[in-house]
Amino acid sequence: MHAFVWPVRVYYEDTDAGGVVYYANYLKFMERARTEWLRTRGFEQDVLIKEQDLVFAVRSLSIDYLRPARLDDLLQVRVTVSELRRASIVFEQTINRVHNNDSEDILTIGQVKVVSLAATSFKPKPIPLALRKDLEHAG
Repeated sequence: MHAFVWPVRVYYEDTDAGGVVYYANYLKFMERARTEWLRTRGFEQDVLIKEQDLVFAVRSLSIDYLRPARLDDLLQVRVTVSELRRASIVFEQTINRVHNNDSEDILTIGQVKVVSLAATSFKPKPIPLALRKDLEHAG
């Protein structure tokens, strides 16, 4: 499947006392990219909750920090679906720093498994057919 790319600029609030992005903020950048990935496919999370009693929750993740991002860096957060199951999606995500000459440094590599849950009970629920079909035909 094709990668979805979401740009992120590093702000002062994203950094620690050493001037580098605080490690937990990389997870926030990845979350934002997955949310925007869903939105570009026509699936708003608030609508999924209200109309389909559905939420996505992170079940597990692994992340490798290769290089630090710093204040004012322009980053690209990539999202690729590597596995689609009845009630879960595994995402491969990278965060890259973009340079003025269009070259990139890979800063972070992650794998995130999200599960589809009923919003009211938090029990597993199949991924909606419309979203599943969209994913199956993407890329």
